Amino acid sequence: MPDRAAIRARAAGLLAHMQARGAVRVETDILQPADVLLDLYGEDIRARAFTTHDPETGEAMLRPDFTVPVVRAHMANGAEPARYTYAGKVFRAQAETAHRAREYWQVGYELFDGADTAAADAEVFALFHDLLAPMGLAPVTGDMGLLLAAVRGLDTLESRKAALTRHIWRPRRFRALLDRFAGRAPAPEGRAELLAGEVEITAPLIGLRSRAEIAERIEKLREDAAAPPIPAVQVELLNDIMGLHETMENVAARLGDFAVDMPAIAPAVDRFEARAEALVARGIDPASLPFEGSYGRTSMEYYDGFVFGFVAPTRPDLPPVATGGRYDALTRLLGQGRSIPAVGGVVRPDLLEEVGR
Repeated sequence: MPDRAAIRARAAGLLAHMQARGAVRVETDILQPADVLLDLYGEDIRARAFTTHDPETGEAMLRPDFTVPVVRAHMANGAEPARYTYAGKVFRAQAETAHRAREYWQVGYELFDGADTAAADAEVFALFHDLLAPMGLAPVTGDMGLLLAAVRGLDTLESRKAALTRHIWRPRRFRALLDRFAGRAPAPEGRAELLAGEVEITAPLIGLRSRAEIAERIEKLREDAAAPPIPAVQVELLNDIMGLHETMENVAARLGDFAVDMPAIAPAVDRFEARAEALVARGIDPASLPFEGSYGRTSMEYYDGFVFGFVAPTRPDLPPVATGGRYDALTRLLGQGRSIPAVGGVVRPDLLEEVGR
């Protein structure tokens, strides 16, 4: 049985530390409008969240995390620089195990500021590093911005790049699509027959698509089938980026070489290098920070830049004690015409308490 009083005390201490760094404490509703989360994640979110329905307000979900409601509240009131902190429970519909709970505490810190994104990344990471490294927790870093830029730089159809981008957070599906688009795997079973010759849609329609929409979809499938495969050199380069597993300092040199072969990632590489310099200014040596090219691909799907986590090396059975990252695109999606670069992170006081025993 978790020591609830100890967890609350941990949460209070974390919250005080973040407030001391200039963050304003905010509260968010436990019930969140389902349509916002469905627009962000699609129907997949239903399998990961608790849902309910109100006759007046419609479908709602128990808060699966804090970042989305904090962003919604901030963008509704403008897009000015700000720092927020919060503490409370989140809820996930998942098989409950010792450390995979359906409800647990999060304490977080969110920074909205576009003046210097590298400095903002370093500020948020340093805040968590200063809290957690003295407790023996080990950092890991990644950069979803590099992967997203590499996908955008592929020589292939825009529809293929959109599909890869959509599934970049689902590694198995992403790999299956990449292999097929590279000509290394066959098309799905039955598609050849569908695309051969003229297709007459005469049967009664089942579902919400009209005949015109079905015909348009078939035409897009034909365009995809006729497209040349993604060049092998680009596929290997993307695989190399995903396979990076070195210190941040060593990765910097390799990324410069990658950018020569794929210029589309050059701006992301520049941001990587600026972030490393900003970390040095915060007293953190990039040579001491592990970097994983695929880190962040199984976390929340709104991260689109720098990502990080802290794990307990002596407790490999535990999930990450803290996670965070940059989510600029999320502010555009929820900003009603406004946007502002943003980065943040959360720590689980229950796991911190267990590590500290």
